[in-house]
Amino acid sequence: MSASGGGKAIIAAFLANLGIALAKFVAWFFSGSASMLAEGIHSLADSGNQILLLLGGRKARKKADQEHPFGYGRERYVYAFVVSIILFSVGGLFSIYEGVEKLIDPHEVTNLWIPLVVLVIAIGLESFSLRTAVRESNLVRAKGESWIGFIRHAKAPELPVVLLEDVAALIGLVFALLGVGLTAITGDPLFDALGTLMIGTLLIVVAITLGIETKSLLVGESANEGDHTAIVRALESGDAPVSVIHVKTLYLGPDELMVAAKLAFPADQTLGEVAATIDAIEARVRAAVPAARVVYLEPDILRVSKNVPSSAADSSAATPPTTSAR
Repeated sequence: MSASGGGKAIIAAFLANLGIALAKFVAWFFSGSASMLAEGIHSLADSGNQILLLLGGRKARKKADQEHPFGYGRERYVYAFVVSIILFSVGGLFSIYEGVEKLIDPHEVTNLWIPLVVLVIAIGLESFSLRTAVRESNLVRAKGESWIGFIRHAKAPELPVVLLEDVAALIGLVFALLGVGLTAITGDPLFDALGTLMIGTLLIVVAITLGIETKSLLVGESANEGDHTAIVRALESGDAPVSVIHVKTLYLGPDELMVAAKLAFPADQTLGEVAATIDAIEARVRAAVPAARVVYLEPDILRVSKNVPSSAADSSAATPPTTSAR
């Protein structure tokens, strides 16, 4: 997995969640706390999610073949989308169900010191996991970019997924701590059930957010505004008089961008000159945006209408449309 795939952050989150899940289940067994059961399922689901992200990264490295000529880079998007579904179904819906069940039929919560100790330790471990994810994200996050912007615009899905999971885990632990703590203080298991419902609602919100973001990647996203501008500049910055008719970009995977452009060349250029210019343009595009590994350029003839000033080009050589970004 590439650096942008956040392999260290995924492994750190997996180890933390696996240990935390085991501790939460032990605490639930001895206390009967619904919040601890919900948190245990949450951590177990997160552990499975990290395995899926690692598996997606491994499958994405498969070489292109006849059936998939552009490679398997989008496997990472598919597995990230599956993660959001698991977080929604296994984590969120189960927690909601468990909370409602405890509201309808409350059970006494015993040995409350066990879940309280486990929750405090879990907060420390999750904080370490989040710190790792933040450090890995800062290696690829653009200078001055907000965290919300990073999550929305990142083309590699793993780091945003781990960041959202870790933040949700920490907030969920606080909810569980409030529920169990208030139950310990008042002796009323209602607070434990309410904590479980809050955890379930949180997980569903995070899962829906992840689903929306990864769906956009699966459908296909273009280069961001900065990269699009750099590509257009690279197309037109050579010595040869070339005009961009239109340019389209598409991410084939988190680390591979396809660029397709139609370019207008002077009618008096020979085929050899056009071919040499295209080779030079491709090199400039790849140098300007290293992710632009697949470049297709279609040559056309530069046409200028006689009824307008010579500086105005034919409509076919209009300014390229602005590309959209998430």
